[in-house]
Amino acid sequence: MSRITPFASPLLLGFDAMEKTLERISKASDGYPPYNIERIAADRGAPERLRITLAVAGFSEEELDVSTEENQLVIRGRQVEQGERDYLYRGIAARQFQRTFVLADGMQVLGASLKNGLLSVDLIRPEPARMVKKINISVSQ
Repeated sequence: MSRITPFASPLLLGFDAMEKTLERISKASDGYPPYNIERIAADRGAPERLRITLAVAGFSEEELDVSTEENQLVIRGRQVEQGERDYLYRGIAARQFQRTFVLADGMQVLGASLKNGLLSVDLIRPEPARMVKKINISVSQ
């Protein structure tokens, strides 16, 4: 049985990696930590931005890592156990996480900030220069 994919058209060339990325994203379903993605309107000549905000209460700056790997924004958190404690009740989990966002070509991370248990990562996509390239046709004799 053959499988029909969104990129099955012979007119879409070189989208194999995107198809694999979409499959990987559809399989990832962990909801921790919760996050928001918001659009921040252009302001005084600055282009439109995106802001990803993750709820990371209990994590310090040293326990968080924000990096880009190829075309992905990867945010990791790893809490360090602080010695032996005798809990009567433990409702706050000290667990690690990794949240990955696939970035479109040209997306750039402006920076990240941690305030009141919320980690915000700002992204921007500069307007690409419109390019038209003339391709010469060679004629063999």
